[in-house]
Amino acid sequence: MPIRRFGGHRSVVKRCETPKLSSGFSNMNVSRSGYRVFSANSSSACSELAKKITERLGVELGKSVVYQEGNAETRVDVKESVRGQDIFIIQTIPRDVNTAIMELLITAYALKTSCAKNIIGVIPYFPYSKQCKMRKRGSIVCKLLAAMLAKAGLTHIITMDLHQKEIQGFFSFPVDNLRASPFLIQYIQEEIPNYRNAVIVAKSPSAAKRAQSYAERLRLDLAVLHGAAPNLESNMGDGPCSPPPPARSSAGHTGLELPLMMAKEKPPITVVGDVGGRIAIIVDDIIDNAEEFVAAAEILKERGAYKIFIMATHGLLSAEAPRLIEESAIDEVVVTNTVPHEVQKLQCPKIKTVDVSMILAEAIRRIHNGESMAYLFRNIALDD
Repeated sequence: MPIRRFGGHRSVVKRCETPKLSSGFSNMNVSRSGYRVFSANSSSACSELAKKITERLGVELGKSVVYQEGNAETRVDVKESVRGQDIFIIQTIPRDVNTAIMELLITAYALKTSCAKNIIGVIPYFPYSKQCKMRKRGSIVCKLLAAMLAKAGLTHIITMDLHQKEIQGFFSFPVDNLRASPFLIQYIQEEIPNYRNAVIVAKSPSAAKRAQSYAERLRLDLAVLHGAAPNLESNMGDGPCSPPPPARSSAGHTGLELPLMMAKEKPPITVVGDVGGRIAIIVDDIIDNAEEFVAAAEILKERGAYKIFIMATHGLLSAEAPRLIEESAIDEVVVTNTVPHEVQKLQCPKIKTVDVSMILAEAIRRIHNGESMAYLFRNIALDD
């Protein structure tokens, strides 16, 4: 039988090479290593934070157009390729909350159908965060919004100072809840003269944990406001109108007699702690209509506080808040730029802004590079 020899000729099999792409296209492996940052709102006021973040990252803002059609429908056009890339959508929430949510959902879905690898929502102020508990025959709207975001294609969320930390449990994907307190504490130390003579104030017992965190870090005393002004009572919670009066039993049916729950009655607002001759700094996560803060400032002024500051992460400042603040005993309101409020600042010079784009940009960089986020949460306790 003849023997076949294989060593006497050159192999015709060539080493596999990466094919070269024609002009105007990039290698897929290169595109997968990149990321893009988009703004889900085209208005100048809402895209201001997105511009600051991209400047810190050294990248350009992604090319997209978000606009309202004549019938008020939202349309999103993505003007560049996002295939295989990490996409970060920055959405600040203006006064028209529902339109902002639709812009975010449609933008996320447009990027999902354009084959983006990961879609991360950067939502500094998470809307509907106050509706995170069941109230009578209401609904937990915050949980519904979390499901909608997941369905639209989001795979991760970066937010700041959620109204309740337990909101993170509503999501089926990771949530990074950043803190604005380091920036606000730095403002207190650098911009408030003689801050060592200050006292940190919680405007209600529910805000005492946040105020205690500020007081312990600044080595200051703590005061708590308890009770409520008569004109600020609300039926939203378990207040004087809850529970409802027992219904009359039908004729011929005695029914089951249960012990009657006594209705709550809040006492007049009082101050637990000494604020006489000191600077009062009220801290909270959200300042919205400002009525409760104005009432608290009046009580603190009566108790001898000679200067009153408000420190809050999210300055919604809706309705008549700028006018109420301007006419009140409050000396200064300090909020971050998680929510656009340039118009309110023009109406009330007492409103000051602290920029938090630095920590948001660093969070984006770390998530894209797969680095640990622990550095952004250093010295943050479980109760903070």
